[in-house]
Amino acid sequence: MPVVGIALHEDSMLYETAIAAEVFGVDRRDLSPSGVWYELIACTPDGSPARWLPNFQTEGLAALAEADTVIVPSTSVLHGQPNPALLDALRLAYAGGARIAALCTGSFVLAAAGLLDGRTATTHWMHAEELARLHPGIDVRADVLYVDDGQVLTSAGKTAALDLCLHLVHLDHGAAAANGLARRLVVPSHRPGGQAQFITPPADPRVTDQLGPALDWARAHLDKPLTVQELARRAGLSTRQLARRMLAETGFAPLTWLHHQRITRAQDLLERTGASVEQIAAQSGMGTAATLRRHFQRAVGVSPTAYRTAFRI
Repeated sequence: MPVVGIALHEDSMLYETAIAAEVFGVDRRDLSPSGVWYELIACTPDGSPARWLPNFQTEGLAALAEADTVIVPSTSVLHGQPNPALLDALRLAYAGGARIAALCTGSFVLAAAGLLDGRTATTHWMHAEELARLHPGIDVRADVLYVDDGQVLTSAGKTAALDLCLHLVHLDHGAAAANGLARRLVVPSHRPGGQAQFITPPADPRVTDQLGPALDWARAHLDKPLTVQELARRAGLSTRQLARRMLAETGFAPLTWLHHQRITRAQDLLERTGASVEQIAAQSGMGTAATLRRHFQRAVGVSPTAYRTAFRI
């Protein structure tokens, strides 16, 4: 029976801890082709019962070295050094061949242990920039749900932790077991790790009074053919001046900004309306359904239909 150890530190957060306990700590041998599920052990710094997992076997951190898989839940503390004993236990488990999976900001704990150096990893999109700043040796991806880098795996924020746990079940017990578990949890059976995190697009934060009205006009006319020249004329700028100003104030070149707005419009229509993909392509300025599907898949990581299924209001 594969052993899963949850590395519970002082700042472990409840949601991701509960996800791991639900996936690995509930006996679901009936889903496994081998008739074997997991043995879950809660590992705490002093071996005392875990406050959030009182009904599970509890051991000290040293027990992580005996686990086949180690789960590191998210942490509320992103700066400073985690418990040295925890870091040592994670390094020892890794050296012994254990598979290490961090959920959400648990990536910061793995980074502090040096287990993400030279690897690709992710975390919640709100904290990805900070992870990259604190640990420049990590290739941080803020645009994916989870990263499977072999022995070390990381997930994005909150519910993406469940996606990663289901991915582990898929690896250990096969697609049928993972799909059966997903049905019991009433969640999508499989969201690939490369799918984009669904991030609410922020408003343009630094747009000036001169540029703002022109961008508002463009948003109101996304269903029409728009050119950089027309946008520059509306802003009272040359095309070169527009490019410089937009890059400084929105972070995007004009055409890239327009494309981003069209994708955002398509997302909004998929969520709020029953319009067909063809109609949404026209209303967002993408032209044809085929064009929308291609660009939407590239930008969001899923098809328009899959996005609507997940987010229709």
